[in-house]
Amino acid sequence: MIVARTYTVSGRVQGVGFRYFVMDVARREGVVGHVRNLPDGRVEARVEGDVEAVLRVETALRQGPRAARVDAVDVHEGAPTGRGSGFTIER
Repeated sequence: MIVARTYTVSGRVQGVGFRYFVMDVARREGVVGHVRNLPDGRVEARVEGDVEAVLRVETALRQGPRAARVDAVDVHEGAPTGRGSGFTIER
């Protein structure tokens, strides 16, 4: 089953390689989407793919890279678009 979720991650998640960490995990899991820094210091990731792969990405988001501190992860369900190929970092 294909799902789409948007994750908003708060804590010490900017300036610690969080976006690159997410991109590596997402590409390894074969999901599509993007990750970006938000002006308020949070990170947002839009992830679409097989439900099991998306859940594995979510687990990684909740841990983050070694230098990060994840305080909270908000999850919003969306409708899969079926568009897109690959996972990117948006600036």
